[in-house]
Amino acid sequence: MNIIKIETTTSTNLFLKELAGKQVLEEGTVALAGTQTAGRGQAGNYWESEPGKNITCSILLHPTFLLPKQHFLLSETVALGVKETLDFYLKNVTVKWPNDIYVEDRKIAGILIENELMGQQFSRSVIGIGLNVNQEVFTSNAPNPVSLKQLLGVDMNVDELTEKMVERILYWYEKLKAGETKVISQTYHDFLYRKSGFHWYEDKTGRFKARIKSVAEDGFLLLETDKGEERCYAFKEVSMR
Repeated sequence: MNIIKIETTTSTNLFLKELAGKQVLEEGTVALAGTQTAGRGQAGNYWESEPGKNITCSILLHPTFLLPKQHFLLSETVALGVKETLDFYLKNVTVKWPNDIYVEDRKIAGILIENELMGQQFSRSVIGIGLNVNQEVFTSNAPNPVSLKQLLGVDMNVDELTEKMVERILYWYEKLKAGETKVISQTYHDFLYRKSGFHWYEDKTGRFKARIKSVAEDGFLLLETDKGEERCYAFKEVSMR
């Protein structure tokens, strides 16, 4: 496992992309930073991480076997790897669509995937992961962060946890390479946050109650309202309440 440790960087995604542009890196190369000065989450959100306390890393993959329309399979694959890593330590770990990792109703990890295409084919993907490990105080306006230390009461070894997480991600990635897409999508659906029952959602028209019906190959979320109406959403078009 090729893990490149760096003390400080603006963003591990940016660091890994720039490094891959200068030299040939083997698939599965990881950049692990002690501190990110400009860590990002989905849709440009800021990712808070106390220096040296958490996992802030990026993984380089070359999913050239996927079609662009199948991009969400990679998101499902990575989410399952992170989720299963946490299953070694915690109960009630789920994946909140599209790829946040939750423990009960609190967010413990986030994933940011940046894909690059060459024509109609993936050339490479850089997967950024932020996992709250030993941080005990969060000061950003994120509504519900939590860490392993807060839940377990003990400090965790960040390096060992990173290795275990990367192993689980690559395990699921090998399944993706082998064409086990139905297994990946079904497992992802089984582990979805609030996958059962009706819950409150909000879109541009207002609040409504719905249940998750499915997640499409392209990542669109299909909901069924309590009135029997089906609604389909891209990321950021609907939020859970």
